Amino acid sequence: MRIKHLRGRWVRRTTERSKMTDPEELAVTHRHFIVHKPFGYMSQFVCELKKKKLLGLLHDFPAGTMSIGRLDEASEGLLLLTTDGKVSERIRAKSVEKEYYAQVDGLITDEAVRQLQQGVEIGLHGDKYQTLPCRAFRLETAPNLGARGRKIRDDRHGPTSWVSIIVTEGKFRQVRKMTAAVGFPTLRLVRVRIGAIHLGDLPAGQVQEVGGFFTDAPVPTVVPLPSEPAC
Repeated sequence: MRIKHLRGRWVRRTTERSKMTDPEELAVTHRHFIVHKPFGYMSQFVCELKKKKLLGLLHDFPAGTMSIGRLDEASEGLLLLTTDGKVSERIRAKSVEKEYYAQVDGLITDEAVRQLQQGVEIGLHGDKYQTLPCRAFRLETAPNLGARGRKIRDDRHGPTSWVSIIVTEGKFRQVRKMTAAVGFPTLRLVRVRIGAIHLGDLPAGQVQEVGGFFTDAPVPTVVPLPSEPAC
């Protein structure tokens, strides 16, 4: 391959042996995952604190994998991972619904649910913060989420109940602070949905690779992996 000057421009002149690069070959192939984060795991791959359980223990993720949002160590449920930073930004930047099932201390009342729906005052980084109105309703039967790694508490300490809380915010420990603000502290918290992406029956600790996360629509959805050709 030689370089020649043409009308003031330097251009490349190809030889018979040189090849044009296929644009698809230049495209970076990203990978995307759905994870059911178990109780006691961090939503990250690196932590300065020792003896912390990290996501890398669940699966051999490729280099550059990042979580789209986080769940704290004591929370469980749906976590989206990707190697594509742009996809991560789009999902986090939009007002995407996130649905949580919270097991609370005591039998939550209609009044408490109404307060959650209207927004409550919580503490945030040393200041007071009023949460946005959200959707919330009591779950009449306990969801089938499987047993947690650590027992919630002794049954002799009184009844518990479940509530669904759907928010578009993602403040630090927001849902836990919201239920505490209305008098029903959260004992167990599981995220079950982000947009139209559901946790479903994926067992705790399991990882499912998907083709991608479709973010052009108002509600993010899953793009399945391409089917393998039949033999």
